[in-house]
Amino acid sequence: MIESIKSFFEKKLAKPAGEESQASIVSKTDLTCAALLIEVMNSDHDLDERETEEFIRVLQQSFKVKQEDLNELVELAKAEANQATSLYEFTRLINDDCDYAQKLRLIENMWRVAFSDEKLDKYEDHLIRKITELIYVSHSDFIKTKLKIKNMTSL
Repeated sequence: MIESIKSFFEKKLAKPAGEESQASIVSKTDLTCAALLIEVMNSDHDLDERETEEFIRVLQQSFKVKQEDLNELVELAKAEANQATSLYEFTRLINDDCDYAQKLRLIENMWRVAFSDEKLDKYEDHLIRKITELIYVSHSDFIKTKLKIKNMTSL
């Protein structure tokens, strides 16, 4: 899955040579975060439209991606839903490139996607818990971010 997502981002978001725009090339770490959000969306095997909408909001805030490109990325995520991936490939890059605050933002964004359909599936919770452990975020911060987002969504 990560290669398909990486290809999408490289095609759509890479800044052409010499272009002076504010847009920046999306890093491998950003690609990894997007892939983990897709994994959360797909973990309950029930892709709800509200999850897709929240995923789009998170990507717009993180990458400043145009709406038509986001729709294509969401379709890619749906097509890739049944492919198995290794979390290690993702979490290794997060550990190498992210500080603790960035890791917490990632966990918060995963909770945003998980809670967006107004129900927390056990598979979503398990996946976020596993990723939290693999990126060395403390259990207390795992709980704090979960409660913060839960309280914001009134679940």
